[in-house]
Amino acid sequence: MFGSGSSTGHDNSGVSPVRFVWPYGGGEVSIFGTFTRWTDLIPMSPMEGCPNVYQVVVSLVPGLHQFKFYVDGQWRVDEQLSFVSGPYGLVNTVVLTKDPPQIIDSETPGRSNMELDDVSVCSTRFDSEVPVCHILVLPWGNEVIQGMSAADLDVSRHRISAFLSTHTAYELLPESGKVIALDVTLPVKRAFHILYEQGIPTAPLWDFCKGQFVGVLAALDFILILRELGTHGSNLTEEELETHTISAWKEGKMHLSRQIDGSGRAYSKHLIHAGPYDSLKDVASKILQNSISTVPILHSSAQDGSFPQLLHLASLYFRHSAGSLPILQQPICSIPLGTWVPKIGEPNRRPFAMLKPNASLGAALSLLVQANVSSIPIVNDNDSLLDVYSRSDITALAKDKAYAQIHLDEISIHQALQLGQDANSSYGFFNGQRCQMCLRTDSLHKVMERLANPGVRRLLIVEAGSKRVEGVISLSDVFRFLLGVA
Repeated sequence: MFGSGSSTGHDNSGVSPVRFVWPYGGGEVSIFGTFTRWTDLIPMSPMEGCPNVYQVVVSLVPGLHQFKFYVDGQWRVDEQLSFVSGPYGLVNTVVLTKDPPQIIDSETPGRSNMELDDVSVCSTRFDSEVPVCHILVLPWGNEVIQGMSAADLDVSRHRISAFLSTHTAYELLPESGKVIALDVTLPVKRAFHILYEQGIPTAPLWDFCKGQFVGVLAALDFILILRELGTHGSNLTEEELETHTISAWKEGKMHLSRQIDGSGRAYSKHLIHAGPYDSLKDVASKILQNSISTVPILHSSAQDGSFPQLLHLASLYFRHSAGSLPILQQPICSIPLGTWVPKIGEPNRRPFAMLKPNASLGAALSLLVQANVSSIPIVNDNDSLLDVYSRSDITALAKDKAYAQIHLDEISIHQALQLGQDANSSYGFFNGQRCQMCLRTDSLHKVMERLANPGVRRLLIVEAGSKRVEGVISLSDVFRFLLGVA
């Protein structure tokens, strides 16, 4: 057993006293870690005037140390500090430097006491001669990555960038399969049915007259179509969809989006595409910089690029990841990654989009468009996850021509999701296959493994047990972080 300030088994040369603090109360509190060889417990004592705050001072040598707290017979970690998954499960980490870049304690600016739920944190200042848990932090915008050096992050990003730069889009091509393209003269209604029947959310558009691929038809197009028809106060009939070809809709969409040049004429966005010999880094950059979900891989043997072959639709995904990279061992809550539900009193954070199951489909579609998100968690009154409504779910309205029989403001999200359910499947308003989840304590490597599953584009971050929604992480979020794309 080691007491406050006792030897930890290291050479005394270069050691520094470090104060460890457990501010969450308890009857008996101890700490142990790599500095005790994970064997002996160091008892912690209540601070004078703050009986719920325990502390101990340990002499440590510079370097990385891991530790856990032992509170009333249970192993605990402090989620307000850096933590990773180690041989003893989740463990806190501390990097002690000879000249610590920052000291983290309850008085450190930027860490509000409001972050500690149901904990009374006293305002007593710690003795400035004894540092409190030196944590190496790395600036990232207005946030930090705890417990990780700039060098480790640079190494991780360099290796990922090098891998993507030395592999080409050609390697993405499957040995066999089909790629579906739609002619721009096809009626929108027929295109709607094709996407639903083929189970695909997007399809490239072919213009025979131009001999070129000219765009992409996506689920968002159908959302905009249904909302536009709904604003005219008419039912969503087959006839209204029948009168619109894809090309007519795309032209109308340009006017709706006010994509007008100086002469007042509508102009078309050029098709974002890639070639089979473009690097995977270039393909990923095109997807991220243009905020799109897929890039057609095209190849033409003609010098002018006419009549190209459509080889593949490339999306962001992980085939495998090197779990040994330092950044991949970090828990996602310690990384500026994804979109999180704002904490009470947290400034300058946009609201997190969530809806109740009885909200109208019209409200969901409006939120998808206005908030520019690809999915919305559906939650109960306690914000616990029930299901998720995504842009691609709109194609379910093609089933039995449901779009011709509904009003967007009269059908609930619950009812709309049931339209896409198999009649023989049980529907308890929670579908584990639809709702891909993770925990805030999961490592980035674990999150990437789940995102590597076919069809998984995002993970909802939920609280263990209650499934209360805490945030969402998408494929594009991870790629932006790993590639350092703002």
